[in-house]
Amino acid sequence: MLLVVGRIGRAHGIQGEATIEVRTDLPDERFIIGAQLETDPKANGPLTIESARDHNGILLLKFKEISDRTGIEKVRDTLLLADVDMSEEAVFEDEYHVQQLIGCAVILQSGEKLGELTDVLNLPGQDLLAIQGEHGEILIPFVAEFVPDVDIEARTITVLPPPGLLTLHENEERGESDE
Repeated sequence: MLLVVGRIGRAHGIQGEATIEVRTDLPDERFIIGAQLETDPKANGPLTIESARDHNGILLLKFKEISDRTGIEKVRDTLLLADVDMSEEAVFEDEYHVQQLIGCAVILQSGEKLGELTDVLNLPGQDLLAIQGEHGEILIPFVAEFVPDVDIEARTITVLPPPGLLTLHENEERGESDE
């Protein structure tokens, strides 16, 4: 399965190095010299890593196919994709890739469908599940307390929203407030 592992940022210097927004927990395995990465948009790749280095906490990559700063600026914001064997990826039982979760039905413990998962937002404090519900988007913290079960095979995620979250969300959709 192709997974997004990074995004090309600004050019660094004039030799064709690019800053990379890392989107993988395994950058040392994904960004090795000689690795070939697919791209989105597809027309910008594939790209082969010629060099990789850390510069003040920022990953810098040079690609064999791009020789200068102008070339990097042309592919800025391109997503980098790696072919990943999902069965070998999970180190812990409760680890998932966002691509495995997108599109799953989100249900309450009662079995009632809340909506469909559209995204997982990676925030500094914790990840949030973005669910498209009947009345719009609902955000639920992706922690065991509120998400007791994820069944990849059945494509379902069971949630226990914090008290008041769903009624608050419905009130906002109707334009009501607590004021």
